Amino acid sequence: MDMRKRKAIVEAALESEYERQALGIMNTEQALKLEDSDGLVFSHPDKEAGVTDHFIDQDELRRLTSPLPPLQSQPRTTRSS
Repeated sequence: MDMRKRKAIVEAALESEYERQALGIMNTEQALKLEDSDGLVFSHPDKEAGVTDHFIDQDELRRLTSPLPPLQSQPRTTRSS
């Protein structure tokens, strides 16, 4: 995981059909430890927390901050003539 993304600061909020209520500012590691809840959203980690209107759900935050799985090398086969 990119250390910058893992420690990026995000704003957590509860979003309803009518409003978004700010819950607090935290790093992404803390945000991913929160219990998943309907309407729980986070500011995008590439944006400035508390300023941006670009919010994502916990699954998207997890995808953005999780390391890519290592590439699996395929075993080489040799051709016999």
